[in-house]
Formats: sequence, structure tokens, C-alpha cells
Amino acid sequence: MNRAKKPADQTIVDAIALLTSDHQKVKKLFKEFEKLKGDDSQDDRKFDIVEEICLELKMHAQVEEEIFYPAMRAAIDDKMLMDEADVEHAAAKNLISQLEAMEPGDDHYDAIVTVLHEEIDHHVKEEEKKMFPKAKKAKVDMHMLGQQIAQRKDELNADFSSVAPTGTGTKHKPAHQGHQ
Repeated sequence: MNRAKKPADQTIVDAIALLTSDHQKVKKLFKEFEKLKGDDSQDDRKFDIVEEICLELKMHAQVEEEIFYPAMRAAIDDKMLMDEADVEHAAAKNLISQLEAMEPGDDHYDAIVTVLHEEIDHHVKEEEKKMFPKAKKAKVDMHMLGQQIAQRKDELNADFSSVAPTGTGTKHKPAHQGHQ
């Protein structure tokens, strides 16, 4: 038995399966938010959901930009598709940055979450319907990429967890806002 092996590495998962799982997780979080949209009495819950959405999207974008996209640029002949993915990431990061500086109840908070949701939906469709099939045809080693992505996500999770614990609902809230 290889003692250096982490429990997460014992299951071989390919990169596309990992990225698709991320897509599904964020989609579920956006659906949760949609149920609360416009309900000011749910600000604490909305904050927690948006905080988790932002964290998940930042980690997902980082592993794509560091690992998956460079491999795809080398393997598939579709510069425009890859360039669009980069631009979509930049737009999402801009919206995430705005949300991280806001609170539920601020002007446009729910609208920014809605626009982020729409942009992510479009981005996910592009990846799943165009990029992933091209990656499969190019015969990229998805298991190796999956292992790299899983390892990097573990590192990012540890980094983000040590800096900003999630799920508190109070990280950015001024003291004058409501109780939990």
C-alpha cells in the first residue's frame, strides 16, 4: 500500500467528472438562493449561500485556469472557445468581488447574484456542451488531470478555510445588522 496516498486519491475521478460535480453543486446553491430572493427576513441565510457560491466559484475557476484550461489549449484547436472561457471567468470574478463587498439588503445584491447565476449557467453550458466533448475527443488524460485538480482543490480549500471560515453568516456584517 502506498502510504503517501490520501483518502481522496483512492477513488479515480476524471477532470470532467470533478468539474461537472462543481457545476452541479453551484447550481444547487443558486436554486437555494432563488427561493430566498427578495425576502429580507432571510438575509443571514442568503449571506451564507452567497458566501459558499463565491468560494466554490473562486476555487473552481482557479483550478480550471491553472490546470484544465492550459491542458485544453494544448489539446484542442479552438482558441475562441478558450478565450471566451477566460473572459467569462473574468466577468464572474468581477461580480464575485462586488458581492464580497456587499450585504444582503444592499441595493442590487439580489440582482448581482441573479446575473452571476445567469453568467455561470451560460459558462457551464459552453463547457459541458462544447469544451468537454472536444477534450474527450482529444484523448487528454482526464484521470491525471482529475488527480491534479483534486489535489489543488484540497490545497485551495485549506487555504480558503484558514483565511475565511464559511457558514457563519456574520463575516462581513456590520454589528448593527440583525441577529442570527
